[in-house]
This record gives sequence, C-alpha cells and structure tokens, in this order.
Amino acid sequence: MRNFNYSTPTQIFFGKDQINVLSEQIRIFGGSRVLLVYGGGSIKRIGLYDKVLEILKTNDLSLFELGGIDPNPRIESVRQGIKICRDNNLDFVLAVGGGSSIDCAKLIAAGFYYESDPWNLMIGKAKCEKTLPLGSILTLSATGSEMDNFSVISNLEAHQKIGLGNAVLVPKFSILDPTYTYSVPKKQTAAGTADIMSHTIENYFTVVKGAYLQSRLAEGILKTCIQYAPIALEDPENYEARANLMWSSSLAINGLLSYGKERNWSCHPMEHELSAYYDITHGEGLAILTPYWMEYVLNDATVEQFKDYGINVWGLKPNEDPYIIAQQAITKTREFFVSLGLPSTLRDVNIGEENLKVMAKAATKKGTIGEFRPLTTEDVYNIYKSAL
Repeated sequence: MRNFNYSTPTQIFFGKDQINVLSEQIRIFGGSRVLLVYGGGSIKRIGLYDKVLEILKTNDLSLFELGGIDPNPRIESVRQGIKICRDNNLDFVLAVGGGSSIDCAKLIAAGFYYESDPWNLMIGKAKCEKTLPLGSILTLSATGSEMDNFSVISNLEAHQKIGLGNAVLVPKFSILDPTYTYSVPKKQTAAGTADIMSHTIENYFTVVKGAYLQSRLAEGILKTCIQYAPIALEDPENYEARANLMWSSSLAINGLLSYGKERNWSCHPMEHELSAYYDITHGEGLAILTPYWMEYVLNDATVEQFKDYGINVWGLKPNEDPYIIAQQAITKTREFFVSLGLPSTLRDVNIGEENLKVMAKAATKKGTIGEFRPLTTEDVYNIYKSAL
C-alpha cells in the first residue's frame, strides 16, 4: 500500500428529512444570498424545489436561480452562473440534483474568483485557488460528486469533456435523503448504478500490492449495487435499496477506495470522449465500454485480479482455471448491465466508426491512460472498435 493523505471535509446529512438542516448549514458558511443550481425540473415535480424555497424564505435567505443544467453540464451554464453570482453579489452556491448540477455548481463557485474564462480552469491554463462555499442536495445516485473534489464539464464546440480535480471543489455539506431518488426513471437509475460500479472497478483493478482492505471494500460496494439495483428498478420507492445505492455512490469515489493505490483510470477518459462527441448518457457509455476493456486488458499479468473479482463479487467457483473464472466474471458483468436495460454496444447508442480514431487520439493526448494495463492510442481505438 502506498502513502496517502486522506481528508473528507464534506459534512454528510443522510436520511429522511435531513433537509431541515439546510438553512443552518448555509449560515454556518456565511451564506445569505444563494444561487440555486438545478437540472431539468424533476426537483419541482417531487416538491423539493418548493421545500427549498420555503426554507430559504423562512430563514431570510435570498435566492437566485440557474435551472436547466444538462446531463453533461455545459461550460455555457457555468459562465451564466458566474455572471449571476457576480451581478448579484452572491455568497453561496447550492446544487440540487444529480452529479451534473453539482459539477456545474462546483465550477461556478471556483470561477467566481477567477477573472478570465472558467474553461481555462478545466484545461489547465489556470488553477482553482478559492471558491464560494458550496452545498448540495442529492437526487440521483451516480457520480459521487456530492462528496468528492471533482467536476466534469463539457465544451461541445471543442468536442471536449474534461474532469478537474482540486481540493477546493469539495462541497461543504451534502444532504442525502434517499426518498428524493424515488422518482428517478429506470434508465437513470440503471445508468447511475453503472457509474457507481465503474468508479469502483477503476479503483479495484490496480497493480499496487497490499491494499487488501481497499479491495475488499470495493467488492462490498459492487455486491451492494448488484443486490439493490434490480430492487430499485422493480420497486422505485424501496427505501433500503435507494439508501444503499445512494451511500455506495458517495463511497465509491470519495477516496476511500483509491487512497493507497494509483489513481489512473481507463474507462472514464475513454467514455468522456464518447460524451464529448455524441452527448450520450455517461453511465450508458461506461456500461458499454467496461466489459470490452476487461476483455482487452486480461492477460497473464492481470488474470489473478480478475479471478478475485469473479470469486469475491460474482460468487464463481474458486477451483476453476483462472482464465475461465475471469471470462465468466466479464460475461456476468456484461449480462448484469444488460439486465438493467443498459446498452451493450456503441451502435446501440448510435455511435459508428466515423470518430473512433480521433476520439482515441483525444483520450490519450497526454500519454497512455490507466496503470492496470497502460493503454496507447491504438489500444483505445481497438477497444472502441471491439465495442461496436
């Protein structure tokens, strides 16, 4: 296991009616004039929007809004949010929704203190130094943005979808009430589960030895998703299922599984190019790519970890040949995603051969990706091609 420094400064309020702490928490961080960032209107349909407004109004907090955040949040929305904050001297950003709204809110909070175009922060031309305080109310179990230091933003004009990691982006607090996910459609529940599992798998498969505990924790999260995603799809208001998926979402990417290991992922940078060019649902892209990536990186050096994955996650018999166990585990992974109603090929989401080479080049523009088995541009292209 490698050295690491671990801090999770986000205060989590988990469970029913935890929204009652909202005004108190905003006040703790000096907030009185709040930008509310949300997506396509689901928070209005479930009554959460009205509840937030009621709490803020009752506690003499001023509210300004930025709605309509896209599933792959756009840099244009970030620019608009920063302008609202500056024009109205706002001092707190509250994201209500899934990872897209939270990611957008994070860059708004950071861009408030940056004088030039916030896209420069994403592409590395400038560094986040300070942010407005940020809180979140989660309504979708998927990205883990409610408890991590990452923001993923798209610039469709440039065909770029980029992730930015910085400690100042971590929310001050997040309210996680599983009942707010009851109305999430089956497609989004399934895609969110694939995202949670992908975060976990990216942390699980590593060349670092001795991180035994992290691997067992990862297996537990994967088994939790396998156990509860079908239940949530069948019974959307099953509190136990929604609660377990919600907490899995946070734990999969808040550092718990990755510290002590090497954090250099493969499937996520490959999928970001799919979303940048075709604006597909992130979790669907991951569900497609992950089994093909597994097949591509399986070799004599990696087979033992796939064997552990098959035995400990999928319950396969340990006395089989390691390669047989590995192949069966990969098959079960693909079959599970399909059972949730997720696509299994790129053509299923209307992606053909036309941009495979340019996407592969973009995914590896800084060099090889992944450390479990480093992938070159040619490797990424081969995986894309096999996924057609």
